[in-house]
Amino acid sequence: MPSLDSFSSEPACSEPCGGARAVTRCDILGKGQFSEEQNSLFRPYLSTAYRETVRQVAAWMEQGGLSARQDSAGNIVGRYEGALAEAPALLIGSHLDSVRNAGKYDGPLGVMLGIEVVEHFARKGIRFPFALEVIGFGDEEGSRFPVSMLTSRAVAGLLPEAPANMEDSDGITLQNALGAQGFVLDQFPKAVRQHDEVIAYFEPHIEQGPVLEFENKPVGVVSAIAAQFRFLVTLKGIAGHAGTMPMTLRQDALTAAAEAILEIEKIGKADSDHLVATVGRMQVSPGAPNVVPGDVAFTVDIRSGTESIRNEAATQIRYALQDLCERRSVSFSMVLQQDLPATPCDSELTHVLSHSVQTVTGKQARVLVSGAGHDAMVMAALAPVCMLFIRCEKGISHNPAEAVEASDVETAFQVMVNFIESYADNFSAQQEKIA
Repeated sequence: MPSLDSFSSEPACSEPCGGARAVTRCDILGKGQFSEEQNSLFRPYLSTAYRETVRQVAAWMEQGGLSARQDSAGNIVGRYEGALAEAPALLIGSHLDSVRNAGKYDGPLGVMLGIEVVEHFARKGIRFPFALEVIGFGDEEGSRFPVSMLTSRAVAGLLPEAPANMEDSDGITLQNALGAQGFVLDQFPKAVRQHDEVIAYFEPHIEQGPVLEFENKPVGVVSAIAAQFRFLVTLKGIAGHAGTMPMTLRQDALTAAAEAILEIEKIGKADSDHLVATVGRMQVSPGAPNVVPGDVAFTVDIRSGTESIRNEAATQIRYALQDLCERRSVSFSMVLQQDLPATPCDSELTHVLSHSVQTVTGKQARVLVSGAGHDAMVMAALAPVCMLFIRCEKGISHNPAEAVEASDVETAFQVMVNFIESYADNFSAQQEKIA
């Protein structure tokens, strides 16, 4: 594992602290040596760009009054001690990896805000009855290895054994990728944190959706992270010559798929507030312009904040596709590839966070469900979780056009400061009752 000596320290920067500096730092991390691609942002786990990002983030942590280290899974962790040494920690974090051709704020903004908030308290010499830790997870997107949230799974204790035989699209194994940066595969699960070490996990994140912008709100509070199903649907017809096969005798897998996709959209729209259904990828075979398609495979992603709604939608989709395929004489299979349960955020934390939003903005907090997955889904196995959403322009994410307003990020910063202070008061009161 790399030592702290590998992290470079930097002089204090001159730009304003808080939200503005968090945005500036995300902008810095969006280019140059922090990306694997010259003209776009791509920062996969354990890449050279990821290593350089960790070095820079560690320097910012040290500058802000945190002690920085990397755990055995390659996550960067900064700690600001509480009033008592070795106190359990309130963990603030998000991820540092990215998808290909990414935006600059998905993930890193939460880490940068965490550093800013801790530095705010460090400058004032304020200590709490718990430690503050900021964590930048190495893999949330799953853009290199075929498992998302790999490193938060390790921290949450969901990987009791090292994930052997895992490799990326270039055939590089996780073991070799870890070894190239000074880590050991067998030590990977030792990134686990114990339940008595972490009292809560708090994740600030851009919304990645248009609700806050539509309602003209700078921030929102997440009540739950949506349950998700991912299926692979395969339709098999009969390929035939496009010029000689009569329309009435065709068993066209692609036209069946077209009708299927419209049915999926119809079912997804039936509960507009709580359900989304998406066909995101399709493969057509044989894929020639003069051949009636014989085979089609496509993905179906179904999400809802309520598992029963998600499950019912999946059942409706299955029956609808089965009926239309029988009518079109096309065979059909629908195979589950991923099942993520809904993750409710902790009600007490969410209440405190909502009150902080109202205190800072003067308006009642907008509470919403996250349709996107986050590390908080995994961290809920370790500790109570809560999330703060930050407005992003047009709801665009996973795209270079991803954008935030510095004033919104400053609001998020102020909410986080208020939340930690309020949570500390509640924590102390509870400790007194126990005593």
